[in-house]
Amino acid sequence: MTSYALWAGTSVSALDAADHLLLGLAAELGLPEAAFGCTHFLRGDRPRMALSLTLPSEPLLRTAEERLRAQGYEVTPGVPDAVGRAVVYPGFGSLTGTVRVGELLARSAIDRVTVLGTPGQPDPRQRLVTRDHVRPQWHGGELVLAAMPAVGGTLVPFEVPDPTPCCADH
Repeated sequence: MTSYALWAGTSVSALDAADHLLLGLAAELGLPEAAFGCTHFLRGDRPRMALSLTLPSEPLLRTAEERLRAQGYEVTPGVPDAVGRAVVYPGFGSLTGTVRVGELLARSAIDRVTVLGTPGQPDPRQRLVTRDHVRPQWHGGELVLAAMPAVGGTLVPFEVPDPTPCCADH
């Protein structure tokens, strides 16, 4: 299948704000199941987030580009890097509550799950508590979810839905 990609830099520096922008754009465009929407960290004088969309058709790409430009974003063809953090991807909406690792892999575009501090893949029957926030990243052309052990022999995604800002208690 041919895919079409574009990206737009934002003034946003927080992941949750970038997620919100990306999910809003995905809803506004009514993106099809085959679409991917990722966030990318742009380094430099002013660190910030970029959004990328990989879409299954050129007309949808043109519509997304028009909407982003109308909202004041500069749009560039392609993606800014190969290690985006996927927010919108095939099956992301079905990954809620607790699912087994094998179900997660079967229901979504995620290619594999890694568990921090352990070698190899987790058992496909192992339960993963999604916290309704599953953000895999692209690594070597694969969409990989980093998970960590949790209470009761379960796993949770490494990225938490509502992280505490650095130095929040100072």
